[in-house]
Order: sequence, then structure tokens, then C-alpha cells
Amino acid sequence: MTDAIAVPAAKAGKIECDACPVLCQITEGRSGACDRYANVGGQLTRVDPVLLMGRADAAVRFADGLDDWAGGVVGSDVFVTGVGAGTTYPDYKPAPFIVGSQLDGVDTVTVVTEGIFSYCSFRVKIDTDRFLGPERAVVRHQGEAVGHVTTQEYGSQFLSLGGVHHLTAGSKREGRITCDLMMAMGNRQPVDLEIEGGARLTVQAGCAPIVNGQPERRMRVGCGSATIGIFAQQWLGHVDEVVVVDDHITGVLSEHQAGQCLDMPVSGIRLRGRRSTPGRYFQVASPGTGWGGTDITDPLSIIEGWNPKRARPGLRLLMVSTTGDDAEYFVLDESLHPVKAPMPEAVRRVVERIGENCEPSLATVLFVAGAGGSLRAGVTDNPVRLTRSIKDLLVKVTCGGAPAYVWPGGGITVMVDVARMPAASFGWVPTPAIVAPIEFTMRLADYRAMGGHVDRMVSLADLLARGGVRGEAWNPLNPWPAALPGSE
Repeated sequence: MTDAIAVPAAKAGKIECDACPVLCQITEGRSGACDRYANVGGQLTRVDPVLLMGRADAAVRFADGLDDWAGGVVGSDVFVTGVGAGTTYPDYKPAPFIVGSQLDGVDTVTVVTEGIFSYCSFRVKIDTDRFLGPERAVVRHQGEAVGHVTTQEYGSQFLSLGGVHHLTAGSKREGRITCDLMMAMGNRQPVDLEIEGGARLTVQAGCAPIVNGQPERRMRVGCGSATIGIFAQQWLGHVDEVVVVDDHITGVLSEHQAGQCLDMPVSGIRLRGRRSTPGRYFQVASPGTGWGGTDITDPLSIIEGWNPKRARPGLRLLMVSTTGDDAEYFVLDESLHPVKAPMPEAVRRVVERIGENCEPSLATVLFVAGAGGSLRAGVTDNPVRLTRSIKDLLVKVTCGGAPAYVWPGGGITVMVDVARMPAASFGWVPTPAIVAPIEFTMRLADYRAMGGHVDRMVSLADLLARGGVRGEAWNPLNPWPAALPGSE
């Protein structure tokens, strides 16, 4: 524990923490409500060490300890993250760490803090064909509304969880449960969700989602029409008709443009639903957890009949889902009724190839936050200049060293994949709000020009000499966070 902070007067025997609006009164030897600050010998002290990330030989030196770095020039190999940095709420005070270093002969500065975010949420991308719930359906955690279902995007379904409305506009319990959920999701822990009119889920960043108690294996190779287009030539000569069942666009090979280009005769099959363009059908079934994200378990239930002028006894029919998990092979009898038959090996190989081309089902969690308000005053005395400098690509924004996408338009709205952030990056304050790391890296000349708190800069060597830091190897899947804007 390190970095004593001057704080206002408090009750006898206690000190007041001003790191957030709760203003905890902390007794000697105890920590505040968020467990991030403690009273140590009458001084408000950060509990968690600041996380530094190192690359190449720096990562090895982390393992040996940091004490011998105090006098070294290590700016190009070490990056100071906001994890454990603490906050300076209200941000009329400069950010906790404003670290100067040199990179390729250029003087740079990284402004490091942990932001207190009420205006933040998580976008959860779930790769699955299974129906999760209707758009706009409420998502609940421990009985409380914590978000809603949003749009489906080609083999993936999206949830929007958290946000200021659930944190502050509902009951105290809703706010607390929402905050607990958001912190768990950001820290890559599993969470249980229920969707009104839909599925029960267990979601964890970087892991396969569990839908109604069953782990998902695959996301679809494409819609029913796309699957037809991909594999049409491989089916040619082995079947006379293929129906790829999909909850949005079910494909029929012989009618599809791909089948026609291969000179396949139209089979005469009549499907339930609304015909779109040739070989593409909408609304053949309702959404569900059955074949191709529909509610059917018997694929023949979507067939209304056969045109006797087109169909013939002995016609070979394959029905398959968009992941290849479900597939059955039929042959028409004398009455033009499909009769289940053993699947020929050549047909089975193509079904298996559908599965081979499906990517693993995964839950991806993105943190979305508005980095506005007084957080910017911890960077510069003229906050709009920080906003404009980011939009002008003069400032690089990272979250725990992970690359952050900054949305166009007004403000500083960032989005970051939590799987690329360090473990346990997220905390909370009981207002309630989420605490997350954020860093701004730029040239020193640009920092001066925006009115930055240059007088509060410290060197990386000085920071290391203070202690209260820990090291972790940089994630090589991320671009090096200390690189200057535009130089990656």
C-alpha cells in the first residue's frame, strides 16, 4: 500500500475518503466500501498496486522484482496502466499518474487514472443459432432487470447490459445487482441471465455460452441460403434436393441460383413460409432452440407437399441445419412421402464439412463507456481540448493497456474487449458505479498545447522508485499501448 493522499477532516479516529461521492469514513486499519482505499496510520492509502505492463526483456525483469529498475531508462519497454491507479474524484485535481517517458527519441506522456463510470454498459455478443429472446426483451439477473436483447447479427445475438438507467433510475436493489453483474462481466466471471420470453443463459467472456443448461458448440456457417451457395457443388450428383433449415432464410438447393447454375432440375418441394427470391424462404418456422434456430425438432414439419409434376419416387432429399448439428436423409416413396434412409457417406462428408466451417460458439463482452464529465479535468484544465485531440488522432486511448475504439461524434465514448484487458481490471463504488482503467498517451508537445498538468509529471523511474507497483507481461495480441498515436 502506498501513495498517501491529503483528505478533508473527518470524525475522530477516522479519515474521510474522497475518491468517490460516497465519502467513506474509514477507521484505522480498515478499508472503505469499495475495498480500494484504506486508513493506514491515519493516511488514506491505495490498497491495490499499480499495474505495469512490460514487453520483451522487461517482462523477465518483472518476475525478478522492480526495485533494481529505479534508475533505469525503461520507457520503451514498460507501460503504466490505470489498473490500481486510483481516482482523483472530483477531478479538479490532476490524474493520479502523469508519466513522462521517451519513445524513439520523442518525449511522450501517459495520463493514467481509474474512471468512475455511471454512463457505461456492456455489449455481449453471443455466437449461437439458438433463439435467446425477442428484440427489446428484458434481461434479468437475480430477478432484477439489468438490460435488454438487441439485434441479431448473422450468427450472433447481442445483449445490452447495465447502463445508467439500471444503475441509478430504479430501486436500490436494481442498482446494486446491476453493478455486481457489470463488475463480474468485466472481470471475466460467469453470470446467469434470464430473458423474458426466451432462454436462460450463463455467459462468460471468452467462453462458450450455456443456453438452457446446454453449452453451445458452434455458430452457424451462414444463413440457409448462404449454406446452399457454399456447398452446392459438393452436393451435386449425391442428392436431388437439399433444404437448409434456418430461422430467417431457409435455403432450397434446386430452386436456388446455385442449383440452377449447376443445371439441377427443380424438385417440386413445397415449403411452409413466405417465398422470397428463388430458393430462399422466410418464416418457415418460429424462432427457438431446435433446428437452425427454429422451434422445430421434426424437419419434415416444414414441408407442405410435393408437386407431382416435378417430384418423383426415389428422389433423394437432405435436410440439414446451418451448423450441421442436425441432419437427416430421406428418399421419396411411390406416394411421394419422404422416408428416412441411411445417409450416404458422400453426403455425410459434406454435412461434416458444414460443421468444420463453423467457428466455435463464444461469448464476447465489450465495455462501452462515456469518458466525460470531470474525468477530463484530471488530464487538462481545458477538457474540450482533450476531446478534440482524441478526435484529431493526437491522443491514443487505452483501457488497461488494451486498444479502445473511440466512437465518432461528440464526447469520448470508448469501447474495449474485456478479454484483452488485464485480469480484475474492474472495480466499483457504492454510488453505484463501475470503476475502470483508462489511459491517454500523446506527445509531450501536444500535452502542453492542450493545457495539460505538465507540472505534475513524473518519470517512470520516479514512479518505480515509489514502490506500490506490480508487473505483468504485456498481452502480445494487443498493439503495444505505449506506441504514439498513428505510429502502430
